Amino acid sequence: MPRDRKEERTGFQEAEPYHPDYDLQTDFVMVYGIDESMPERIKQWKGKGYIVHLMTGVAWGTYNSYLDGEFDGITHWDEAQTDRNGEMILHGKEPVIPYMVPTISFNCFIADRIRIAVDSGVEAIHLEEPEFWVNGGYSESFKREWQLYYKEPWMPPHVSADAQYRSSKLKAFLYTRVLDRLCTEMKDYALTRYGRVLRFYVPTHSLINYTQWRIVSPQSRLIELPSVDGYIAQIWTGTSRTPNVYEGIRKERTFETAYLEYGIMQELVRGTGRRMWFLHDPIEDNPNHTWSDYKQNYLKTVAASLLHPGVSHFEVAPWPRRIFKGTYPSDSGNGKEPIPAAYATTLLQVMHTLGNMDQEIIETEEESLKVGVLIADSAMFQRMKLDPEAPEAGKYDGTDPDGFMEEGDTELLDFSPFYGLALPLLKYGIPVRPVQLDNVRRFPRYLDPYRVLVLSYEFMKPEHPDLHFALAQWVQDGGVLVYVGDDNDPYHHIRAWWNEDLLNENNHEVYRSPREHLFEQLGLEGKLPGMYGSGKGMVSWLSMDPVECAATKEGADRLRESVKKTIEALHGADFHWKTKHYFKIKRGPYIIASVLEESITNAPLVITGPVIDLFDSNLSIMSEVSLNIGEQTLLYDIEAGRPAKGEVSLISASSRVEELSYSDTGFSFKARGPSNLTATARFYCESKPLTAFYVCEDKEIPSVFHWDADTRTVLLQYEHSSGSATDVLVNWNPKQ
Repeated sequence: MPRDRKEERTGFQEAEPYHPDYDLQTDFVMVYGIDESMPERIKQWKGKGYIVHLMTGVAWGTYNSYLDGEFDGITHWDEAQTDRNGEMILHGKEPVIPYMVPTISFNCFIADRIRIAVDSGVEAIHLEEPEFWVNGGYSESFKREWQLYYKEPWMPPHVSADAQYRSSKLKAFLYTRVLDRLCTEMKDYALTRYGRVLRFYVPTHSLINYTQWRIVSPQSRLIELPSVDGYIAQIWTGTSRTPNVYEGIRKERTFETAYLEYGIMQELVRGTGRRMWFLHDPIEDNPNHTWSDYKQNYLKTVAASLLHPGVSHFEVAPWPRRIFKGTYPSDSGNGKEPIPAAYATTLLQVMHTLGNMDQEIIETEEESLKVGVLIADSAMFQRMKLDPEAPEAGKYDGTDPDGFMEEGDTELLDFSPFYGLALPLLKYGIPVRPVQLDNVRRFPRYLDPYRVLVLSYEFMKPEHPDLHFALAQWVQDGGVLVYVGDDNDPYHHIRAWWNEDLLNENNHEVYRSPREHLFEQLGLEGKLPGMYGSGKGMVSWLSMDPVECAATKEGADRLRESVKKTIEALHGADFHWKTKHYFKIKRGPYIIASVLEESITNAPLVITGPVIDLFDSNLSIMSEVSLNIGEQTLLYDIEAGRPAKGEVSLISASSRVEELSYSDTGFSFKARGPSNLTATARFYCESKPLTAFYVCEDKEIPSVFHWDADTRTVLLQYEHSSGSATDVLVNWNPKQ
């Protein structure tokens, strides 16, 4: 798996200086933070052969010099995001780190610090997590921005649906503005000063997670910024284990949630040529889980991401120092302990395998039926309780599961209108993809890959009426649209295009909901709930709150049955509605599979070998794999990847393997990775090795190896040198 670092297939972020104990040997590193130590940290990582990027928070950070007035002589504490009680919304308390309202002056401060990173030679900048909390919007700076944007006095966001929607829309605009200004200004600086084309990326949570956690962010608006070169999909156990409701049961569904999250993030780059890295985290921000819990959930997110083959670049870990040097609760319950050796080895194997995922899709279980569940940025704008007398729900960021304590707040966090549309199909093995509604007007024929779309305006709104022209055309060209909604959402009555007649001074309501406008374009105005033809396509209207599809099995069954019957009405009885209890694809020699809980059967999924288990620290060879419900796997098909006879070839390693060479007498390679960890590597090797040794810290040490005659592969074990390469030599003729 040799590769050029310039491909930037894998990377990680780290705020600490270089240290051999967490030298993961990815292609690039994102030096985190813009404090005074930044230039030296950039120099250290660059000196170790990494391509160096910079990452910093665009919504929060240790920016107290700006807040206290050291930057420009003006204090800026009124730019902290503030809730209705006048309390700052904090990311950290010591020192006090508030989330910021992204003003023009804040833009100038960040630009001043980033300029130093450009001077230090970084090749790219990552401005992470442009986040404005739903329960914010009360600071003096935000009130000023409101007046400038809406040309009217500020309204408290909690007093009405209209005020909340307008507040959130402004929040998304403010972070779009600051990102556009920063990226454009710094690109101009780098090119003018150094003749260097600087790249800008935005690491961001998914639209699904931001909506669920009640955070507003630009999301798909970033597609319209030519200065943004791509994104990191910040999806990990901490986001994906947030409980949701399926068939009335609220619990963690890490794999399913991650599958949907990675799916919607893929939509930010589909057809654009921009770069997307999928993030995984072997632990998470909540430090109270056990190592076995971290591992189980990490593997779920890895498998979920690999089932989206449109992306083959990965951030393999944030903060490797806290992974490989931190301590967390032991599985025995006897205090905290460092990372178990086997888990560390597995992590490194997976991380290096991720650098080899740009593979042709050899096999997929997905039939021609592709179902999209539409979701729009506006879903983030409807996430505040509308009772002005009720206390506002608290801030939830995944680290405090008990943070939502008021009655009704848990239901708010569930985000059941969306999950009620997605999980009933996903749980039956239907290849569901979240589809970005806003992109329908950005890209011609954006909906072409889908045969079925599920839509509801009970938790989001179409920002522009021309979306409906494209949706109607898609249906009339032969698509199936299942609409779920009863027109009872109070946000239908906000000031918006569907209920304001701009040609009439009375501004009377034209449509009670945007659904009525859509149905008018479909030729279905005035129709009652039911199933109807529209052109060459079909429309089914379920007049129900999509929450009901999550709340009961009957609701989930009703959605599934509606999708099935509408497709059959269009395509006839010969249509094959294929349900299954797993997802499985093959990317080159790699097999990725996940068996679903709460599905149509509890039977295991059997995969025949010979295969190598890449989630196993011993890289075990399996003649057959039986995968139980709730389990995931990443396998290597030995026969599919076998090289020409006589060649020595790497299958998998927990190291960066370089300079592999072989002759009639044996083979050798250089291995690089974190020090103080046992490393493994499995190679195709036609001849049985007789001896193996490695050179670590100038000492020649025998290597443990295991030869498998049936597959003609050898497993090697060795240790990484501290900060330098380990030379590994294998001989099958000890006399040479």
